[in-house]
Amino acid sequence: MPKTLINLDVDLLRTFVTIAHAGSFTRAAERLLRQQSTISLQIKRLEDALGQRLLDRTPRSVHLTPEGEAVLGYAQRILDLNDEMVSLVIEPQMQGSIRLGVPEDFATHHMSGILSRFVQAYPSVALEVTCDLTLNLLAGFRDGTFDIVLVKREQGAGAQGVRVWREPLVWVSGHHDFIAGGGPLPLVVSPEPCVYRKRAVDALNRARMRWRVSYTCSSLAGTLAAVRAGLGVAVLPREMVPHGLHVTDGQPLPELKDTEIALMTVRALAAPATKLRDHIIRCLGDGPEQAQRQTLTA
Repeated sequence: MPKTLINLDVDLLRTFVTIAHAGSFTRAAERLLRQQSTISLQIKRLEDALGQRLLDRTPRSVHLTPEGEAVLGYAQRILDLNDEMVSLVIEPQMQGSIRLGVPEDFATHHMSGILSRFVQAYPSVALEVTCDLTLNLLAGFRDGTFDIVLVKREQGAGAQGVRVWREPLVWVSGHHDFIAGGGPLPLVVSPEPCVYRKRAVDALNRARMRWRVSYTCSSLAGTLAAVRAGLGVAVLPREMVPHGLHVTDGQPLPELKDTEIALMTVRALAAPATKLRDHIIRCLGDGPEQAQRQTLTA
């Protein structure tokens, strides 16, 4: 008799891929809007169906087994084909508008490709994107100006939102050696409150290093121009540092904690906004490598 074929549940595969990308059952549950016990049961069902253990769990982390590594690529391809078919056949004429708020520097470096793929899949959906400081984005979100916002925050701060990005911060300078000068370290910062500014000040205070604010600017372009001109040292995510500027990651300056971006949505999301939310969460996936390799999910 021919061997019985196993028909895998796409929902189980989606849970497995989400956990693999998030590196955590807890974060995967947040992204899938499900209970952690539910996704644990789904992984058990998938492993039972395949007869292989796909994930090794410890109290602090989740790692793919060799079998899990092999399954992940196929699972991603199955999901991509499934989602492409759904977008093409069921929702080709989705219409509406989405009001999205994003920090200016993050939008410049990480969002253009993600939003481009979404617009190509749903050409009848209008995107209204506002780039601003996190403080203003949060105020607009509370006032009902946005459907979705991406905001900078301290690691693990608050219960609202889903963490979608984490990236190392570094000190950035031009060709000036401010340390050797012996005076207070001049800082190029954004207006308060700003996560990068707070990280810089807190790190310097812990290290008992003197500092002063030499230049304040709310835009990434203005910050980089000030650093190039030798007005001071700035704190930026490593991936946002352009060629030609000097990066200091640690000594002689104090170590900086990673930056964190959270996604927040209104409670009653329309269908187009729900699609964009899921697409952003999947594409960002907690880090720069994920943003570069992911495609649209329905």
